[in-house]
Amino acid sequence: MTTQHINISTVDGKTSVCFDTGLDPRAFARTRMSQSLVETGIISFPDGSREMWKPAGVNETNGFMRLWGPLFASQRLDLLLEKTTQSIQTTSKQAAQQAALQAVAFWIRAKMLLGDTKSASNPGAAFVCGEDEKSSGQKRGAVFFAPEHLSNRCLLTEGSQTDRYNCPDLTGMETAAFCAGLMLYLILTGVHPYPAATIYQDMREGIFLPPRLAAAGLDKKISVLIHAALLLPVEKKRTAKSGTDILAGFLEILLDRENRVTGVSSFFSTLTAEESTHFEKERKKYLFRQNTIVKTRRFAVQNKYIIIGIAIGLLFALFIFFSTTKSFSQRLTTAGMVSDTVIIAYYDAFSSLNHVFMEACVMGAGKDDINAAASLYAITKTREAYERTNTPSIIPARIWKETGGELPAPNVFGVTDLNITYLAGSEESNMILYRTEYLLWSPSEDYAIKRSDVITLMRDRKKNWRITEILRTEF
Repeated sequence: MTTQHINISTVDGKTSVCFDTGLDPRAFARTRMSQSLVETGIISFPDGSREMWKPAGVNETNGFMRLWGPLFASQRLDLLLEKTTQSIQTTSKQAAQQAALQAVAFWIRAKMLLGDTKSASNPGAAFVCGEDEKSSGQKRGAVFFAPEHLSNRCLLTEGSQTDRYNCPDLTGMETAAFCAGLMLYLILTGVHPYPAATIYQDMREGIFLPPRLAAAGLDKKISVLIHAALLLPVEKKRTAKSGTDILAGFLEILLDRENRVTGVSSFFSTLTAEESTHFEKERKKYLFRQNTIVKTRRFAVQNKYIIIGIAIGLLFALFIFFSTTKSFSQRLTTAGMVSDTVIIAYYDAFSSLNHVFMEACVMGAGKDDINAAASLYAITKTREAYERTNTPSIIPARIWKETGGELPAPNVFGVTDLNITYLAGSEESNMILYRTEYLLWSPSEDYAIKRSDVITLMRDRKKNWRITEILRTEF
């Protein structure tokens, strides 16, 4: 069973909401995770009121650092969803489905009450109160959205490498509507709509079995709404319903005026033997047609140059093939590099003003270094053209040091004395943190600047290591 890094535990004799970072004290300090103490969560109450939730402290447990805060007596939404697929006995499965359905209904209502107020989108970062808590005065239907950055770190450490409930292309209420539709699909059909490893590609292309064919006898009204929610990322297929419309439709179906949640069984009707036979035939026919179309389309996209070449002649096909191969071979990437090699290559490219390769090394990280290298590159090229000389006006710092490193060094730029230290993460988790220390030489400074960077690397879609975050300190 996976260890829950976001949980409710006892701290100093008090029951609290805890966030186990999975970092030892040194790594915790170096990655500045203590800054999460000022990150807030939000609690949405059924009456529309809300309050901020703030971490109360940090302590060490079993050698790892843990942040904790005030108790919110509840259950994690993603764990309630998982129980619907784990229960074997009919009675326990129905109970798990009903509990998850209630939690999702309360989650949808909370998202609508919060409106444009930002709140964590991953169900693993949401705690839902299913029953009144007399001891704490907590009301049924209240939802706690944990601090997003802190919870994402913990979920990543927990092993949840992919948010299986959200499409990264959506924003605002569309994000909530898509997530709600996916969760309801899982509860009512018992399966995830995107079970394959190509989960995000399937989300973007709308590749899933329609809910009406995923569960026999499923109510048409909720089936249509779930279908509309799952089509939100697909521009050519989406319906006229907005994210807000879909969420409102879900609430109308799931909750009555007394806030009672509709029973799961009421969403299904019993089929006759003839209807069941027709349902199975239609389901198999749809799956066969969809699989054929998807495989054909993706094959065509991946091999479009070959297909076009064959259509207009063998000679042109060979021309396209070799041109495409050459283009891809010359594209700068970090393919084949291990994580620490990417860091070394990044700083080397910085020193040589190779801002194009620096772009290939980063994915989401700040681009101050790239902009600095690009600006200095433009200045030096302009100067060389104006002075009509082929002699480089800027000397890479590493070459300068290897040839003696004499001061002053007015034309030297780049990094020397680079030292790389492993902090946390692993190849298996697809995330590694390093700390680098180095000297930065600049033509505008008489002496080097000492820097210390905490660098986060993650794999991109092609499994290449890329830099996603640089936290910098200068001395």
